[in-house]
Amino acid sequence: MARIDIRFLLLATVCLTAGVSMGIVMGIRHDFSLAPVHAHLNLLGWTSLGLFGLAYRAWPDLREGWSARLHFVLSAPAAVLFPIGIYLSIMHQQPMLAIVAAFLWLGGVLTFLGKLARLALAMREEATEAAPVPALPMPAE
Repeated sequence: MARIDIRFLLLATVCLTAGVSMGIVMGIRHDFSLAPVHAHLNLLGWTSLGLFGLAYRAWPDLREGWSARLHFVLSAPAAVLFPIGIYLSIMHQQPMLAIVAAFLWLGGVLTFLGKLARLALAMREEATEAAPVPALPMPAE
């Protein structure tokens, strides 16, 4: 996916803006009943999406293949829908959106784990192929 790093970072920054704004409103009102929504918006949205974006930036090989697009398609909506689902669960006792979004998020996390594992194996193989074979000392006669 072209510039997946920027897409993750842009969405992360939107989530940060929403999370910070929500925190300010909660502080002004002295009503912290939605603190879990605020926390998950910042944690999934800003922190996790931002780290995904930075990882794609640091290791461009992660961008290759269909799984990068899958990762974004699963993680981006989940990071937005999960806090909304938590809100619905707290305020209206309707947890279904939070549950569905949590499973979407898990799918994105597992996709990213698979991408990192493949990258680590590929880097290990490259390092093994590039490393010179150490010379063994000849036995003394």
